[in-house]
Amino acid sequence: MLYSDLAGRWALVTGAADGIGFALARSFAEAEANIVLLDIREDALAEAAAKLADTGVTVRTETADVSDRDAMVALADRLAADGVVPAMLWINAGVGAAAKLSDGKEKAIRWVYDVNLLGTIWTAQAFAPKMIALDGPAHIGVTASSATLVPIDGPFPLYAASKYATAAVGEALLNEMREHDIGVTILCPGLLNTGIWNSGRARPERYGGERQLDDSVGEYWRKAMAPDVLAHPVRQTVEAGGGWCVVQTEGDTRDKFEARHAARAAQWTDLSHD
Repeated sequence: MLYSDLAGRWALVTGAADGIGFALARSFAEAEANIVLLDIREDALAEAAAKLADTGVTVRTETADVSDRDAMVALADRLAADGVVPAMLWINAGVGAAAKLSDGKEKAIRWVYDVNLLGTIWTAQAFAPKMIALDGPAHIGVTASSATLVPIDGPFPLYAASKYATAAVGEALLNEMREHDIGVTILCPGLLNTGIWNSGRARPERYGGERQLDDSVGEYWRKAMAPDVLAHPVRQTVEAGGGWCVVQTEGDTRDKFEARHAARAAQWTDLSHD
């Protein structure tokens, strides 16, 4: 898909009120796509829509919880009834929690996996069948993380493990959609200046409710690059037909990636010829 193919058509982005989702939505709007911004935070959506007013395209906002399959299917049906079927679907909504898998609280673990893993699947199930029926090229993007490329380490093992699963779903979709001539991009960005550190501000009650962290916690993320840096490599990958889009924003990511695979290769036991 060329970005020129988006002109006058619809692009839908989940988790679009800020961060990576908003940056990608703006890049699609600049390609003259009409935009559906989807997020769980209604007030933040209104602010995001106002920021796209200068693009001159039609902008719709939709409030939905991607972890709710029925809600996502109903939304896709309602949009389709209005003539809104995305030619570009970017599955970006994701949350983080500083919890361990070995002793993390059940609600925290369910929340992270329900959004990052099942939310990706439910969004694809809701919209992909309608995209398959579209005339003209279409594309699906899945936001994973550079955490899927390196050893699971550091203070966010639950998040990293869930993003491994997100990337696997993206790769499965890449192969499933090939027969329908729909490209799939799996985006693996490094650390960026986003609000992922404060995901708990929008946590539904069934997962324990809102948890607003002190603003000082986000200082580490605010020192990182702005998510706008993703626009160019994402465009290159989409226009090449999709695949893995790895964007290094930290100097040692490639070294960790190569060391991880070297360690795996060293531990390989091959019994196939015995």
